[in-house]
Amino acid sequence: MTDTGRKRPWLAAVLAFIYPGLGHVYLREWLRAVLWFGLVFSTTTLLINDSVMAPLNDGLSVDGLVAVAQSVPTEATVVLFVITAFSMADAFYMATRGNAETEVVEGTKCPHCGKELEEDLDFCHWCTTRLDQPVEPEK
Repeated sequence: MTDTGRKRPWLAAVLAFIYPGLGHVYLREWLRAVLWFGLVFSTTTLLINDSVMAPLNDGLSVDGLVAVAQSVPTEATVVLFVITAFSMADAFYMATRGNAETEVVEGTKCPHCGKELEEDLDFCHWCTTRLDQPVEPEK
């Protein structure tokens, strides 16, 4: 069964690891994505001096990137790591919550193939999957 409304929580978390906010773009949570992008940008602007980026003034090179990476303050690295972790957790949570909201209502559609069911059947007449009977309360 292909359900286009379902999102992969792990993919959202991996994208958020690559850059905070990308997982939210995948989930089409535009406002949250912009907020995560803005948080990373403002944190970087506030915690990293212009002198750290000086090796890249002559152009983008591997040596320049290595020099910048080595001169980033520890506080900035820790804060950006925490932001990335929270973005990953939020993207995973949003995907999981979104999937729960789009779950097929049990009893009206087959959980296997997703086609409409008649309420009095014990199996899906489309794919022949046996349906679990609801547990009746004891009297």
